[in-house]
Amino acid sequence: MAKTGSIERNNKRKRLVKQYAAKRARLKAVALDENLPLEERFDARLKLAQLPRNSAENRVRNRCELTGRPRAFYRKLKMSRIALRELASRGQIPGMIKSSW
Repeated sequence: MAKTGSIERNNKRKRLVKQYAAKRARLKAVALDENLPLEERFDARLKLAQLPRNSAENRVRNRCELTGRPRAFYRKLKMSRIALRELASRGQIPGMIKSSW
């Protein structure tokens, strides 16, 4: 189980990303538009830099929904390989069985 603080920190980042997504996208579009004057593009980059760092989408870490484990994460299932194997062993995932030979 991951530390509660690291899980909560990641959840806070998710909230900030959602909150600032539209503003960040708008400023990014202005900053990358080469048809606009250089001063306006530079001003957009300065405003983008003023936003909280944790509002950037690439700061969010994929974590297991059950345990909070940050590694060996399956995006499709939103859980780690260890949690997946545990649920499969208990028979809680339909159609999945633990392989043995």
